Amino acid sequence: MPASSFIDLGALDYAIMLIYVGFVIGIGFALTRYMKTSSDFLTSGRSIPAWVTGLAFISANLGALELVGMAASGAKYGMITCHFYWVGAIPAMAFLAVFMMPFYYGSKARSVPEYLNMRFDQRVRALNSIAFAVMTVFASGISMNALAKLLHSLLGWNYDLALLICSGVVLVYVLKGGLTSAIYTEVLQFFMIVLGFAPVVYLGLKDVGGWDVAKQQLAGVATHPATLNLADKAATTYGPYAWSSAWKPLLDGPAKNPLGVDWFGVVFGLGFVLSFGYWCTNFLVVQRAMAARNMGAARRTPLIAAVPKMLFPFLVILPGLLAVALTTIPGKNYRIPQAQIEAANYPAAIAALNQAVTQKSNPEDAAKALKAAAGVGFNNPKVEALLKEQAATPIPEDQLKTRLQDAVNNDYDGVIFSLIKKYCPRGLLGLALTGLLASFMSGMAGNVTAFNTIWTYDLYQAYFAPNKSDAHYAWMGRFITVVGIGVSILCAYVAKRYDNIMDFIQLVFSFVNAPLFATFLLGMFWKRCTGTGAFLGLFGGIGTSVLVHGLTMAEGKGGWLGVDLFTFNSTMAQNFWLATFAFTSCFLLTAGISLATARTKTDAELKGLVYSLTPRLQDDEKLWFLRPGVLAVILLLCCVVLNWIFW
Repeated sequence: MPASSFIDLGALDYAIMLIYVGFVIGIGFALTRYMKTSSDFLTSGRSIPAWVTGLAFISANLGALELVGMAASGAKYGMITCHFYWVGAIPAMAFLAVFMMPFYYGSKARSVPEYLNMRFDQRVRALNSIAFAVMTVFASGISMNALAKLLHSLLGWNYDLALLICSGVVLVYVLKGGLTSAIYTEVLQFFMIVLGFAPVVYLGLKDVGGWDVAKQQLAGVATHPATLNLADKAATTYGPYAWSSAWKPLLDGPAKNPLGVDWFGVVFGLGFVLSFGYWCTNFLVVQRAMAARNMGAARRTPLIAAVPKMLFPFLVILPGLLAVALTTIPGKNYRIPQAQIEAANYPAAIAALNQAVTQKSNPEDAAKALKAAAGVGFNNPKVEALLKEQAATPIPEDQLKTRLQDAVNNDYDGVIFSLIKKYCPRGLLGLALTGLLASFMSGMAGNVTAFNTIWTYDLYQAYFAPNKSDAHYAWMGRFITVVGIGVSILCAYVAKRYDNIMDFIQLVFSFVNAPLFATFLLGMFWKRCTGTGAFLGLFGGIGTSVLVHGLTMAEGKGGWLGVDLFTFNSTMAQNFWLATFAFTSCFLLTAGISLATARTKTDAELKGLVYSLTPRLQDDEKLWFLRPGVLAVILLLCCVVLNWIFW
């Protein structure tokens, strides 16, 4: 990448970043003296107030996938992306607070897999522990890779050096202060993320001319999305509200909205299966609530987190919408970022185009040939237009290079970076970059602290070294933290090498979380559910999802069994339906097998683990509006209002 494309940071920018790094490391050292036992290091000894765990709960989720991915999805799919919050998060967080936290916290389990062991048996615990441990190090590696790429692409830093420095900072403060350090730094990171991104959103909205002007521009984009490489077919057209409305495009059907999914896929696949599977069973976020000082604080943790979560679309999705609107306004000197064709690859790309013209290839095959030659993906409608023009009258080479670059697919992940470059002067630039730095480091630390707890308690203590001293497990927790960082670095290099690693990880999440939620739902609310039913049901749910993926296609993905029974309009639609099939099959298999197998645990053993066998929790909160049930209803009503406003 040429040096001219790098951002030139000033002394003030570097000072802001260094002060932030100094603070997070300082928090780790300040908390070192309190890390006396394995419980202190791995679970915070259940000592943290609700407002801290609440902000940490949401901050642990604000990694690379959230800030970069949601801005990218806002540009690619429009306002529909808000459903990941208002449908796919808030209801599940309310359910976690009201119904599931009493079981997690009241059972005294140190982790989600340990609760599964109490409710079912060691087999279910082991399966969940291994799957989650693998996912956490890959997720941590993705955040590391994204941050190192950011520092390389924006500042010109060496990728390897940036990776080592950032992972080293996370290692220091987690190693010194454990989960407590991670949680308190996540609170700081939350405020840095908001302070860093809010000015970019404000300046972008002001530059566009306000939300009403943005909606007008987006209406024009919706009627001809292929002109901005936002559709794979030149004839594709959507309703004028496709990018500015949350529900109207879904009601038009999957072929009439950029997400390519209908309302049922969003409500059931995302709003029920995927969201409840993530927010209610993912130890990364549940761990923050389990670190709260008492039951009331634990139940309020996800509800406190739901307040900023409900408003985050205006911070992370709106930039993507503004990027699309800006691209259509003359004189703004902006376009959605594209992957760049390397100069050395142009001759091969031109040769591939000419060969496609000679062979009269269709646009899809020509785009594949161009991708192989240039190393970047191409937009089919733009390729089709190039083929026709080149066949009629050969385009001069200099113009052809420009046209080829224009036909390259949008790099949606670069949207937020491009807006930071456009709007942030020195000082503000340092604040925005610190916000990005905070988000990626938060994702890394959250996954690493979840990984070290799962390994130490649910794998090492349970299967390899039971009955050791507490000091031994505290040592193991620190040792595996170093190992976890090291493995995450290796995963970062895997993410750098393979362009589809993000899609792969998201696919794995849909395989694992969806059936796991069916297991939890039956386990917590049906005492007849057995360990054998849960174990085989989980395998069956995962297997069903894998099978459906192998028999269906979406944007060239799937269909690896050689049979294409159905083609989805988008990979997101495919993921929603995979989750639906996985949940349904796991639910039915678990229920059926449980009825056919004998119970191994008595009602007395399941007390505090199953809803019908647990005494109703009496909330001693004197202020009625702070009771979890009341707060949950208020949040859900606010969510309904937001959906109505942006209908």
